[in-house]
Amino acid sequence: MKKVILFKGGVETLEFFSLQIQDALTAKGYETFLFDMGEQFDSFNGLLQFCRRGEAVLITFNFIGLSGETIFSSDGRNFFDEYEIKCINIVVDHPFYYNSKLRKLPADYIQFCIDKTHMAYMKRFFPKVRLGQFLPLAGTSSTNVQKKGYPLTEDRKIDILFVGNYTPPQHFEKHLTRINDDYTDFYYGIIEDLISHTDMTMDYAFEKHIRRDIPDISDDDLAKCMEKMIFIDLYLRFYIRGKVIRTLVDSGFKIDVYGLGLDMLEYKHPENLIMHGSTTSAVCLKKLSRARISLNVMPWFKDGLHDRVLSASMNGAVSLTDKSKYMCEVFDNTSMCFYSLDAIDMLPEITASLLKDATYMQQLADKAHNITAAAHTWADRTAILCKYI
Repeated sequence: MKKVILFKGGVETLEFFSLQIQDALTAKGYETFLFDMGEQFDSFNGLLQFCRRGEAVLITFNFIGLSGETIFSSDGRNFFDEYEIKCINIVVDHPFYYNSKLRKLPADYIQFCIDKTHMAYMKRFFPKVRLGQFLPLAGTSSTNVQKKGYPLTEDRKIDILFVGNYTPPQHFEKHLTRINDDYTDFYYGIIEDLISHTDMTMDYAFEKHIRRDIPDISDDDLAKCMEKMIFIDLYLRFYIRGKVIRTLVDSGFKIDVYGLGLDMLEYKHPENLIMHGSTTSAVCLKKLSRARISLNVMPWFKDGLHDRVLSASMNGAVSLTDKSKYMCEVFDNTSMCFYSLDAIDMLPEITASLLKDATYMQQLADKAHNITAAAHTWADRTAILCKYI
């Protein structure tokens, strides 16, 4: 029986995902070890006692442990290679964020992506990297819902819940303007193109604009350029997020927010924004079980599925979300309420119509829950990972 190493410490959401996988592995009889990135030296001693050479598999997210951390690397040697540990890495951002890291991988490495367009990117730009199958994120029920089931729509106290942080897009302008006017125009041209064509993938837009200036650029150089342009992805993510939130707040809808930064936006009716500050994933799940609507704005993923949508469904909230191709393969208008990034001004009408019909909302919530519980939990995702372990 293989032993499995996972990480805690660092990014709270990724730790939470790892803990869900650990629970599922334990239920299947695997022995697991949680390496604490906040207590690295003590954890490393525990790791050496946990496994001998060739005994263990690592499951990590976003290259945690595989980013040249001193505890695992010295004198050009890599602990996971030395101990013959297979490394399973689930990348929850676009892979172009990790171009440099993808060129320095352990010998036994498998990567999973949460969007099908990310899989296509990897096959084109890093064809030698071994890929697992497409692996979207998963949904989780709060502890109360696991014990008692989720409350009915009519009994929920929160009309609209949003979980997520916000950084003003202006924060990224120093990157957009850092070189000269020509580069500034180039970067803003990409942003404007994506805002005008919301079904366009980020890497397609990058390549389209780069090739206008450098028609014969190689794929290798193209990938290197994309990594240096990730601030465009962040700018656009928060631009759209802010526009969605402000549209509803200024239209009279109260939104309970768990996260930081959205109070930095200017509103006509700031009294409708109810900021609760940052909290844990476990608390967010509990709040989802008390919300009628979970408002979601997808990252710029066009063929994937986000855990916010799935966890909303697991806790009986109706997701009000923009679409992706894969999301529409899993859910439809009988299980989810969609809005379009091309018609954000229609959001208030959609939201008002939804809130006034508790029976319809209950039908949406129940169907989405059944779909998610049947195939989109961390137990389901772990079953896939076990094939590669």
